[in-house]
Amino acid sequence: MTDADAVLAALRPVLDGLAATFGSNCEVVLHDYRRPEGSVVAVAGEVTGRAPGGAMSELGLSLLKQGRDARDQINYVTRTPAGRVVKASTMLLRDGDGEVFGALCVNVDVTDLRHAAVLLGELAAVNALPDATTTFTNDVGQLIRAVVAEEELRLGRPVSRMTRAERLELFRALDERGLFTLQKAVPEVASALGISRASAYNHLAEIRSSAAGRRRSTADAGRPGIRRR
Repeated sequence: MTDADAVLAALRPVLDGLAATFGSNCEVVLHDYRRPEGSVVAVAGEVTGRAPGGAMSELGLSLLKQGRDARDQINYVTRTPAGRVVKASTMLLRDGDGEVFGALCVNVDVTDLRHAAVLLGELAAVNALPDATTTFTNDVGQLIRAVVAEEELRLGRPVSRMTRAERLELFRALDERGLFTLQKAVPEVASALGISRASAYNHLAEIRSSAAGRRRSTADAGRPGIRRR
């Protein structure tokens, strides 16, 4: 028995446990890419209609072609032939030499969840209220944290998952709202975002320098007789 065969054999019993953990909307598929025409080794649950002996998908073929450069595909969205929306993850299996020989795929039917999300969004809509909220507090630190949380929500991504450009956008929004005119605002913002004070001061200096540069460029463009080299 090869190493690849041993890995596939070890994973077979895992499929039922994974599928049962996520419930009836989950399907777990084990692939042996060494047999592309019939790569499906085992299936637990039913979402996409896959069955043992089934062929590889186009995604599987693409990953196999990439060889060692292939990477796991996590939380991508696809659809079944019946139009059901599926959130899927394909985790590659490699031999001792790093070559891809198979994959463990988890498919979750999220169609009903997406419908529920739309319904909840409609129920939570408060168009009659102003977009901005007001925090009434005697604690400046609490005020700062409330504004930070509001801007974080507006950007739709927790700061722990933001790119550097997104963090700068957050600082720009906070500065435009006048937050940094408050005493000790920078350390409070750094604490709220879980970053160092040095990083917070650097972000603030960068967005203000960028804003000043834009203002100078605008002013120069409006002055007659100024030539740019």
